[in-house]
Amino acid sequence: MRILIVSDLHANLEALRRLPSVWDELWVLGDLVNYGPNPCEVIEFVRAHAALVVSGNHDHAVAWDEDPRCSHRFRRMAEETGRYTKSVITEDQRAFLRGLPRTAARECAGVRFLACHAAPRDPLYEYRAPESPLWEEESSESTDVLLVGHTHLPFCRCAGRIVVLNPGSVGQPKHGRAQASYALWDDGEFRLESVDYPVEETVAKISALPLSPEARTDLISVLRSGSALVRFSHTVSS
Repeated sequence: MRILIVSDLHANLEALRRLPSVWDELWVLGDLVNYGPNPCEVIEFVRAHAALVVSGNHDHAVAWDEDPRCSHRFRRMAEETGRYTKSVITEDQRAFLRGLPRTAARECAGVRFLACHAAPRDPLYEYRAPESPLWEEESSESTDVLLVGHTHLPFCRCAGRIVVLNPGSVGQPKHGRAQASYALWDDGEFRLESVDYPVEETVAKISALPLSPEARTDLISVLRSGSALVRFSHTVSS
C-alpha cells in the first residue's frame, strides 16, 4: 500500500502538479485554499483524487466566512487572498469545503491512523512546534500514527506509543527551501520528501491577483525563500 500524504496545498497548482503520480491513495490534511492563485483547480483535484480529506483553518474560514486566526505576520495575506478565493470558487466548491470533517480515522495493513490539520484537541487552529512535549499527550491506545499539518514544517517523530508525522506544505513551504513537501507511506515505511516546482510561474500568477502591494510582496517573498519568521504558540496559526 502506497499512500501519498500532503497538507497545506494553499491553491498552488504548480506545486501540486509536481507531486508523485503513482500511489494507491491520496490523503490531504487540510488548507486547500488561500494564499495561492488557483483555489478552484486545487479543490477539484482533491475532490477527484483524494481518499481522505480533513478541513484546515483556511478551508473553514472560506467556507463559513470566519477568521482563520492567523498570526499578525500572515493576517493581511490571509484576508486579501480569502476575499479573492471566495470571489472565484463556485457554490458547489464552497459546499465541499463546508462538508470536510475536522478529523478522520483510517486503518491500513493493521496500522491505525488519525488525521487532522493542527492537533487532535484543537483540529483547526493549534500551532504546535515539532519538538513540543504536548505531542506525548496525544498517545492513545486507539491510534498508531497521528497525521498533522498546519505548521508547514515537515517532521516525523515518536511521541509515547504513537508516531506523529507532518508532511510539511505543498503550496507554501517553510522548511527553508522553495520545494513542495510531502510524505509517502510505502508498505509500512514513512518517507519525508520534497520536490522542485516552477515557483516563478506561481509568482507570476500572484503578481496578477487583485492584492495590495504589501500582501503581494509578502506572498512572493515566502514562496521564493521557502521560509517565514513565525513564532510558535498555541493561539496563533498560519
